[in-house]
Amino acid sequence: MAGLVGCRSSVSDSSGAPSAPPAVTSQTSAPVDEVREGTYLGRTLAPTMTHEGAPWLVRPEREAEESTAEMLRALELRPGQVACDIGAGNGYHSLMFAKAVGEEGQVVAVDIQPEMLDLLRARAEEAGAKNVVPVLGEATDPKLGEARCDLIFLADVYHELSDPPAMLGHFRRALRPGGRIALLEFRAEDPEVPIKPLHKMTKAQIDRELEANGFTRLGSYDALPWQHLMFFGVR
Repeated sequence: MAGLVGCRSSVSDSSGAPSAPPAVTSQTSAPVDEVREGTYLGRTLAPTMTHEGAPWLVRPEREAEESTAEMLRALELRPGQVACDIGAGNGYHSLMFAKAVGEEGQVVAVDIQPEMLDLLRARAEEAGAKNVVPVLGEATDPKLGEARCDLIFLADVYHELSDPPAMLGHFRRALRPGGRIALLEFRAEDPEVPIKPLHKMTKAQIDRELEANGFTRLGSYDALPWQHLMFFGVR
């Protein structure tokens, strides 16, 4: 999540892997702190926010802007579940998930920047969240393993993936039977959302990309101030 402008109801319903997901068109393999030039299914891929922007992730006004508590309720996490937070950063959502899944559950907090994970570890230790497991992932491999996750959650992260088909393939394998992917993305349909267009997505584009990679929409929560919350399962 990078280059954003500003400070930053209802649920509607909507096996096997696809034969060949469309390829990513990319001209560079830029490091995380550079602008990445590439497209996927007609969408320009966005650059990733670096660890230098970590304070922005825990800004005091974030709850008011994004209704995070309401979003958490919509996820319907239960004690004992395994929640995988992709692009976890310094743990804004991970620590909330840790409380929701309880001591018998686990939060797998994945980030590709060691500096972010250092910040996350410090915050988890301060909060006494012993069920948070930091994982150093790669740009094309979240290092989740097989059939591990009840929920794979991406908050304003999916649009920054450098290779969506590769990551979605790993997500598909990492989900337990009945597991879900939850994508939280700023609404591109709404010009009033004060975020740069590169860092927004439409529901139609999200559906297009997930369906091309073997997922089907299970539902969506549409009452958040600025964001889509969309749920997908393996087709």
